Amino acid sequence: MGLFERYLSLWVALCIALGVLLGNLAPGVFGQIAAIEYAHVNLVVAVLIWLMIYPMMIQIDFTSLKDVGKKPKGLILTLVINWLIKPFTMALLGALFFKVLFAGWVDPQSAAEYIAGMILLGVAPCTAMVFVWSQLTKGDPNYTLVQVSINDIIMIFAFAPVTAFLLGISDIQVPWETLLLSVVLYVVLPLIIGAITRSKLDKANDHSRLAAFVAAFKPWSVIGLLATVVLLFGFQAQTILDKPMVIGLIAIPLLIQTYGIFAIAYLAAKQMRLPHNIAAPACMIGTSNFFELAVAVAISLFGLHSGAALATVVGVLVEVPVMLSLVWFANRTRHWFE
Repeated sequence: MGLFERYLSLWVALCIALGVLLGNLAPGVFGQIAAIEYAHVNLVVAVLIWLMIYPMMIQIDFTSLKDVGKKPKGLILTLVINWLIKPFTMALLGALFFKVLFAGWVDPQSAAEYIAGMILLGVAPCTAMVFVWSQLTKGDPNYTLVQVSINDIIMIFAFAPVTAFLLGISDIQVPWETLLLSVVLYVVLPLIIGAITRSKLDKANDHSRLAAFVAAFKPWSVIGLLATVVLLFGFQAQTILDKPMVIGLIAIPLLIQTYGIFAIAYLAAKQMRLPHNIAAPACMIGTSNFFELAVAVAISLFGLHSGAALATVVGVLVEVPVMLSLVWFANRTRHWFE
């Protein structure tokens, strides 16, 4: 794990502070950036998110799908967690905390947007950082590729309807056109272009040119992530200063969701007698989120200044230290699966 991944929480925290500072010192500049949009999609943020997503999609090897039948139990566990449990527990926790427990502290409109942001996190399974978690838990890299590839294909078809359903039952009106456009823009197109790039670079099938390209592009991906965080918190700067406890309120259900989902998946993996190098990555994939997609869709649906966008960015801050603690736990309990 490189310097950036190791201290991701620190860099994100610093960018949050920088964004809040700049947003209050130069609100006019952030207002001008927010106005650069087309069809409710901010073009500046869209470019930055593409910088994050593109190198991740290049690393997906869809030829690994032919191996899906060799070890089906780990894949089944991941898919059940990602699509039948996790989105619904996230929606339930969001409603419980912001419509009941925190109802006296948050106005109804903001509460609805925070719930929406949490739902977007819950419906977007991890695509990129899971490779880091898999490596740290000594997971089977080929099987991790299979799991990620299958999840990406399902996400193309399932993300929009599941999201719309959950947002709908949360009493939030969803413009389907915007949601579908976001899936095409941030999932389908990056997948297609990433696959084309991979085929061009990896004709010799030795991964050398591919690895070199990804390594060269990685700094731009880092810049994309950190710049997006600065912009998002710059747009939210006044709200954050007016309501500093909002970040903590959003983080509480996110923490419960993350640790709870991992506990469900890990115990299920043990009961299914999965080997540790399959169980650990399967649980990590089911626990972590594709926060880049969640941020992008939140911006497209609700706007740059929305509570939904803020909730998805808080997800970035919370996820990395939590996932590192789960990596530690998975490694310490390796003997459970022997």
